[in-house]
Amino acid sequence: MNKINFLAIIFLITKIISPISVKAETLTLSQLINNKLIAEVGERVSKKALLRKCQKEFCKRYNLSLENSTTEVPLPRDAVAEQEKIWKKGYENYLGAIFSNQLMTSNTIKNKLQEIENDTGKKSAVIYLIPTNKQLEILLVTAKNNPINKSISVANKNTLFKVTKQFQAELSNPREVNTTSYLASAQQLYQWLIAPIEKDLKAQNIDTLVFCVGTGLRSVPLSALHDGQKFLIENYNISLIPAFSLIDTRYTDIRKSSVLAMGASQFKDFDPLPAVPIELSTIVENQGGERFLNDKFTLNNLRSQRKRQPYKIVHLATHGVFQPGTASNSYIQFWNNKLYLNQLRQLQLNVPTVDLLVLSACRTALGDRQAELGFSGLALQAGVKSAMGSLWSVNDAGTLALMTEFYMHLKTAPIKAEALRQAQIRMLKGQVQFKQGQLRSSGLRTEMPLPPELSELGDLNLSHPYYWAAFTMIGSPW
Repeated sequence: MNKINFLAIIFLITKIISPISVKAETLTLSQLINNKLIAEVGERVSKKALLRKCQKEFCKRYNLSLENSTTEVPLPRDAVAEQEKIWKKGYENYLGAIFSNQLMTSNTIKNKLQEIENDTGKKSAVIYLIPTNKQLEILLVTAKNNPINKSISVANKNTLFKVTKQFQAELSNPREVNTTSYLASAQQLYQWLIAPIEKDLKAQNIDTLVFCVGTGLRSVPLSALHDGQKFLIENYNISLIPAFSLIDTRYTDIRKSSVLAMGASQFKDFDPLPAVPIELSTIVENQGGERFLNDKFTLNNLRSQRKRQPYKIVHLATHGVFQPGTASNSYIQFWNNKLYLNQLRQLQLNVPTVDLLVLSACRTALGDRQAELGFSGLALQAGVKSAMGSLWSVNDAGTLALMTEFYMHLKTAPIKAEALRQAQIRMLKGQVQFKQGQLRSSGLRTEMPLPPELSELGDLNLSHPYYWAAFTMIGSPW
């Protein structure tokens, strides 16, 4: 059976989402009734039974279990601290550095989350996702209750990674933007990663999820997990951290902060980024600050501008590459040289500390352990409170749209992760589009004309997760 037809059956019949046009023969339920699969179970079968059959076929195809086997087990007193210790050591080994941060226990984290709630009004939860050969372990830490441990036996490493690879491949492929092929894996991952703790999150009115995850999950676009009705990002602010002990949890309000915006539109060894001049101009116009393009985009100039004015936000519109191997294999491309990940401290973004570093055009080797460490450890290695980057290389038009929306919401959202969430929601709901050579959004005072290179792309609907799910808040969401 054709995979796209099968997925369309699930989601059109249950009316979970508004369908994206896939093939002409899968557009209506009446047409689907004549499909071979439906003929097998009879036209009078209930929608619920038909959905069940479709789900069973998907699980059989990918050798998955349809049911969640979730067990709540007693939590050892030091389980959270032990996991913090393990992951802290992993980042130290990868980055070749020793971090003097105090190791946090579950009680320490609880107290910090309460302080953050007092400062921001946001109710946050730290979710540890720990893949093992036998099962997936979930540790949940909140400000109010004792930590919770859930074990999902069907989601062992092999099974879990089989689905995450499928999910990543379908979301990051620009040829799939007119399909809903990602939805089956998005829902399966939701059932394993979120559903076991969903009641606990709702009972405490949690609105911000801080994910601290193990190898194989650090490059999963968590915002695009789907509960059957909504994407995860529609319900929660989301960030990815290396370990709670390794982030700066102090809250600073940056809604009125200006930005140092730098980047390049032309490169010797990379594809051009024709939207960068507009991106930088729009950010500075809306947020305040200064912009520097192409030959002004140098390491020396960045340090010089920061000494002149201690910008809290630094935006770099350039290629960033997180590759397999050691930290010296991954880099950020400046105008005249590459700055490797193990050299990030040369930016001096910790003197004084930058609240937000944005890389608007980076990409990661999805699923590779070392590349994941580089991406999820970006804020840590740069010495900033938070960083924002993309897991895959989103096309220039999609990046321009998201960045424009993000900075618009950054002026009003109380925390950084909420600004990203609002931008992503507007895109997934089709409220940001390219029409007749212009970027159109109800948030823009006027329509934004595009350079010729982007106008040639024609009209674009940016609702598919390919355009927005790659962008991830790394480090403190606050």
